[in-house]
Amino acid sequence: MFESIGRSVALIKASWEVLRKDKELLLFPVLSGIICIIITASFLIPAVLMGVGLDTNHQSSPLVYVGIFLFYLVTYFVVIFFNAGLVACAHIRLTGGDPTFSDGISAAKKNIGQIFIWAVISATIGLVLQAIRDNNNIVSQIISSMIGVAWSLLTFFVIPVMIIEKKSVFESITESASLFKRTWGETVVGQGGVALIFLLIALIALVPVTLMMMTGVGELMIAAVTLYLLLLILLFVMVNAMQGIFNTALYLYAKNGTVPDVFSKDQIEQAFRQKKTTRFQGGNI
Repeated sequence: MFESIGRSVALIKASWEVLRKDKELLLFPVLSGIICIIITASFLIPAVLMGVGLDTNHQSSPLVYVGIFLFYLVTYFVVIFFNAGLVACAHIRLTGGDPTFSDGISAAKKNIGQIFIWAVISATIGLVLQAIRDNNNIVSQIISSMIGVAWSLLTFFVIPVMIIEKKSVFESITESASLFKRTWGETVVGQGGVALIFLLIALIALVPVTLMMMTGVGELMIAAVTLYLLLLILLFVMVNAMQGIFNTALYLYAKNGTVPDVFSKDQIEQAFRQKKTTRFQGGNI
């Protein structure tokens, strides 16, 4: 446990060095988050006003599932679009370039067709998993969770492959699964390392917030909640930006065994537990 936290701290430091050089990378998760909030409100408010909602446990009408699919489609498209821009910028920096925000947007625009197809596939998978969960039994919940985890792991590299290698969505899915299997084997240890550190920060920050709430002073309580919400937003932005940077570095390592200068080879290799020797096309590591 302590070794995993130590590795996560090292990875955060390395990712932070990239982010420090390219602060504009923060714009990608910021814009993605803002637009997704607007989209959620645009779907949720009319549904509530019409008394329909998007709860499939109580609404069996096919229109409810259509609404959920459209919601998934639009939000996935936005998230994937800005993630693609982040990956493009991170790739430029990690390969020795000096990216700008417009470089990322330009790369995403050039692949907007593939991004839309990937959003359609992601929305379809999301709807299928939702339908499985709607059976309201423990077996369905377990099956849905297992499928979701397996799908997320197999498609871990889809965006880097699609943006960097200019491959189609289906080729990217195949390549992503191949890179995952070839590089990490069965057990991923470090995927959530960055998020874990920020979760710990958020939990620690709850201590002073709780103390201020216990005073019963209205002004202090409002200030505490406001500051904590701002902290959570900042942490969300930071964790998404740094995970995008780290995931791009992992893609470069998975593809050819090379490690960007900002990362040490030990940081990348120790982030994952492998049960057998990693084999690359050019040799063994």
